[in-house]
Amino acid sequence: MMNWLADNWLEIFGVITGLGYLYLEIKQKPQMWILGILTSFVYIFVFFGAKIYAGMSLNIYYVIVSIYGFILWQKDKPSAENKKDDSADAISYNNLYLKLGIILLFITALIYILMVYVLKNYTDSPVSYKDSLVTSLSIIATWMLAKKIIQHWFIWIFVNFFSVYLYYTMELRLTAILYIVYGALSIIGYLNWKKNGI
Repeated sequence: MMNWLADNWLEIFGVITGLGYLYLEIKQKPQMWILGILTSFVYIFVFFGAKIYAGMSLNIYYVIVSIYGFILWQKDKPSAENKKDDSADAISYNNLYLKLGIILLFITALIYILMVYVLKNYTDSPVSYKDSLVTSLSIIATWMLAKKIIQHWFIWIFVNFFSVYLYYTMELRLTAILYIVYGALSIIGYLNWKKNGI
C-alpha cells in the first residue's frame, strides 16, 4: 500500500484538487479557477508519464484558460439586486445560440483533425484518436465555461464518461475513478445551474 501511494502520489493529489475544482464549478465560485490551475499543472506531468500527449497539452491550455476564466469571472460578478431571491447560490449563465454552436463545432473538428495528425506522425501515442477527441471537446467546453455558457455541461458529461474508458485502458485507474465522479457531478452541475440560474 505504501509503495502504491509513493508511486501514485502526484495522481492522488491531482484527483483531490480536481474534485475540489468541480465542486466549486458547480457552485460557480471564481476560486475554482485557482484549483483548476493547480490540478492542470499536476496532470501535465501525470499524462506525460502515461504518453497521453494531447491530454498533457490540454492541461497546458487549461492553465492558460484558467487564468483567463478567473479574470473574466472577477469582472462578471452578479450584483446583489440581480440575484434571485438574494440567494448566495444564484447562478448566472448564458445559452448557446445556433450560429456560435456551428462555429464551435467547426473549430472542434479542426482541432481534432490537427491533433490526430500530430499524434499519429510525431509521437508514440497509442491512443491518438481517443486522446484527440477528449482534448478537442475539452478545449471548447472550457472556453464555454469561461463564458458561462450552460451547455458546456453536456460536453463535459460526454467527455468525462468517455475519459473513464480512455484512462482505464491506459492504466490510470485512479484517474478513471475520478472521471466517473466527474461525470456524475457534471450532471449535478447542469441541474444546479439550471435550477439556480438567473
